[in-house]
Amino acid sequence: MVEALWTVAATAAFVLLTVDVAGFPVGQLPHGEPSCGYNSCPATQPSMLNVHLVPHTHDDVGWLKTVDQYYYGDHNDIQHAGVQYILDSVVEQLLADPSRRFIYVETAFFFRWWRQQNSATQKAVTKLVNEGRLEFVNGGWCMSDEATTHYSAVIDQMTLGLRFLNDTFGACGRPRVAWHIDPFGHAREHASMFAQMGYDGFFFGRLDYQDKARRIRDKDMEMVWRASESLTPPAADLFTGVLPNGYNPPPGFCWDQSCNDPPIRDDPNLDDYNVDAIVKNFIEIANDQAQMYRTNHIIMTMGSDFQYENANLWYKNMDKLIRYVNAQQSQGSKVNVLYSTPSCYLQGLHQANLTWSVKTDDFFPYADGPHDFWTGYFTSRPALKRYERLSNSLLQVCNQLEVLGGPKSRKGPYGEGDSDTLQKAMGVAQHHDAVSGTEKQHVANDYAKRLARGWAHCEVLVSCPSCLLGWEAPRQYCLSLNISVCPTTENSNKFFLTVYNPLSRMVSWPVRLPVNGSAYVVRQPNGQVVDSQVMPVSEVTQKIRGDKGYAINELVFLVQAPSLGFRTFQVSQVSKQPPPLPPQPKTPLSMENQFLRVTFDPDTGLLTSLTNLETKQKIQLTQNFYWYNASDGNSVDSNQPSGAYIFRPNSSSPIIISRKAKTYSVKNSVVQEVQQQFSPWVSQVVRLYWGSRQLELEWTVGPVPVGDNLGKEIITRLDTSINSSGSFYTDSNGRELLERLKDFRPTWDLKQTEPVAGNYYPINSRIYIKDKENQLTVVTDRSQGASSLQDGSLEIMLHRRLLYDDVRGVAEPLSEPGDNNEGLVVRGRLLLALTAPKDAADIHRPLAEALVLQPLLSFQMGELHPNTALEFSGLQASLPPAVHLLTLSQWDQDSVLLRLEHQFQVTESLTNSQPVTISLQKLFSTLEVVGVSEMNLSANQWKDEINRFSWKTSTGEQPLSHGAGDPSPWVITLRPMEIRTFLLQVRPR
Repeated sequence: MVEALWTVAATAAFVLLTVDVAGFPVGQLPHGEPSCGYNSCPATQPSMLNVHLVPHTHDDVGWLKTVDQYYYGDHNDIQHAGVQYILDSVVEQLLADPSRRFIYVETAFFFRWWRQQNSATQKAVTKLVNEGRLEFVNGGWCMSDEATTHYSAVIDQMTLGLRFLNDTFGACGRPRVAWHIDPFGHAREHASMFAQMGYDGFFFGRLDYQDKARRIRDKDMEMVWRASESLTPPAADLFTGVLPNGYNPPPGFCWDQSCNDPPIRDDPNLDDYNVDAIVKNFIEIANDQAQMYRTNHIIMTMGSDFQYENANLWYKNMDKLIRYVNAQQSQGSKVNVLYSTPSCYLQGLHQANLTWSVKTDDFFPYADGPHDFWTGYFTSRPALKRYERLSNSLLQVCNQLEVLGGPKSRKGPYGEGDSDTLQKAMGVAQHHDAVSGTEKQHVANDYAKRLARGWAHCEVLVSCPSCLLGWEAPRQYCLSLNISVCPTTENSNKFFLTVYNPLSRMVSWPVRLPVNGSAYVVRQPNGQVVDSQVMPVSEVTQKIRGDKGYAINELVFLVQAPSLGFRTFQVSQVSKQPPPLPPQPKTPLSMENQFLRVTFDPDTGLLTSLTNLETKQKIQLTQNFYWYNASDGNSVDSNQPSGAYIFRPNSSSPIIISRKAKTYSVKNSVVQEVQQQFSPWVSQVVRLYWGSRQLELEWTVGPVPVGDNLGKEIITRLDTSINSSGSFYTDSNGRELLERLKDFRPTWDLKQTEPVAGNYYPINSRIYIKDKENQLTVVTDRSQGASSLQDGSLEIMLHRRLLYDDVRGVAEPLSEPGDNNEGLVVRGRLLLALTAPKDAADIHRPLAEALVLQPLLSFQMGELHPNTALEFSGLQASLPPAVHLLTLSQWDQDSVLLRLEHQFQVTESLTNSQPVTISLQKLFSTLEVVGVSEMNLSANQWKDEINRFSWKTSTGEQPLSHGAGDPSPWVITLRPMEIRTFLLQVRPR
């Protein structure tokens, strides 16, 4: 009992200690009740239709122009847009009239603008925020894409933006509403995250045109989204509303310099005086819109892309609109117009105290017409999608080593490193025109450059093993190992390899290093020799890398690295040995290890079966590559071509690339491979490592030929004997899985007009099919589009090269140039696991986790200091299989941000879908935890201060109790799919 009291006291002291420190959650403004947020909402009329005008701008963090070009207003020949001028102009207009309101979304832009303002402007803006006249909504670094982003990167970018707002404005800077008006479909996991971040509501603009028509008809445009099957209500419940006009104003009421609608001409002496006509039109529109919704409140988005550069145009006309429409109330009108914000509109809905419908699926795929399914961007720019995923992994390593290495890690002998540069670049990369692949080519190049700069800063920081090891030697990093390029290993007869594992459990990982020797000895820190083999670099890899590298062989071996730690291996070339045997031009009948057996057709060289030797399960499995002929927009029934956004094949039957593969086989004690060549531009390696429970398919596609004037969308298809009965399962942002049914939508009767594109869904990490006995799970190394169009079949889109624009604004075809403008070559991996359905999650959950957070390899030449430590773990012990250490990052000098998550859904594992208890004090090996406070998911509010709106639902469930709470503040319990966020005060052990 004494210990418990001390713990509570220490926690309280920690909170008191940190409440005034920059960067910590702030409960409220220093002086009394804040006048922002719901307290600042203007009065409405209970007996009237209240029309909430929401002045806003939608500022893409890159799209047709780069982030810098958009901010400064550069290259207006591409698009007239200058964010700095928008903010200048809006602030001036808000200060001119206290009744005016404005909302702002993208913190990446506001952060830049704020730093350039003088103290007087900053003081004036702070007053506007404190009075609720300038309100931040969403508040992430960007408005993220929802189809192609991984949940960990979304949480990071939201935390980055919200922390700046919290640091700068306190409680009045904390958004109450999530606002995703432009993303092209909406993921259930995003809604779950927003709920856990403390948002009261969520508004968006885009949903399938058939879905919208049904919702308008049934007055179901607003609902409660129950966004998790595992988290008990209302933890992941989020009130969600569909905006009536996307995010644009009603027709005829746009008064920006980019608009052509007439201004309000209110001089009665004018021949073209138009007040009466405009008022009449507005009241009719308002009453029509009210027929779609259930309360006496409606919302109108008064703004659009990069509008309000001359805010006077908007406000002068809206002032008149409000005055003249409300003047009609004396004549019996029941329409009341007011400046408002999304949170004030939401408050009006909440006060209506209605019962709302419940949605449990998601809003994919999105279509804006019968032949216009926005499912192509699930795969667009696959190399950028992979680079973003690798950058996410490096950022987590960078954050972890900044904590474990301490101050020395941030300023070392080879420069000053930081995680901030990569963190901001990753924040930008989550934008819905970044990782989505829907930007112009020069903007995609800019996103990649930003990530590369972040990598360079982090490379200094992740030399931090030298801090932990006492090294003072420079580290080298090889970023092109996937094409066998690494100058360090190619040019050295002896080097040291350090493998850092960012996972909270021991990991086993295959390493392939380009070398020029024929035999090597690889030793662990204890001197034990690791089995290694030398294999020739394949002809395909040599062709792809060109003159970037010259190694003739690859050294292949398996490594293990401790949890949240590293292990160093010594690699030495031994006396000359005969060169490795070249791959044999023959297809083996089978290859197997102790867990799996795969068989091949000796005539075609293709896969024929997959067997799990542990469970004696066997399925028929064939796999090949195909391409859809992208529509050029000249078909009879539609002029819609495929493009960066839209997938529109000319036929439901893809064209097979080859019915046979030219094959070469390699077999040794580490790995077995069948190298398959399907065409000059499509190849694959079917690979089985010793000790692996998954089969690896390493595909290489490109340059996609377009000399025949046909755009091509490349897929791989796996056809099996599994009786999947028209269903398949895809992940939502890398977390919970949703069942999909072919040609079916849970919330409306689908009229299927595109049998291929209309059945495509985003996958961030996995897709599977199953029957009662067998489940085949495919884990991916990046976000892609996928489907199951036939029972027992899975298809995954790998690459796209198109010749036409899809007329959604990009105004250029998706045809990435690659090297020498010959077209982009992309290489990636699919991991296949065959299991019983009841055991599948125990395999695919850790497998996907390891592919997202893969080990970081670094190299050192020369001898090590005699006292160098060769092994380290930042944890006292590995965490249980169900628990994932999601975030470990430095918050300030003495505190760190920690997120722990339960990575299993509530019913998917007999052993791992159970609550797990963790001691925070027994977590780290080098840090002592002396204070702990729990926060919301985005780390901008103390958890015990969260007070979200509650909503009545049609399902009528009562919120379920988790039962007993944590045993103590130091010992926490994680339940299935739960993420818990803590601010820890730490000191070195």
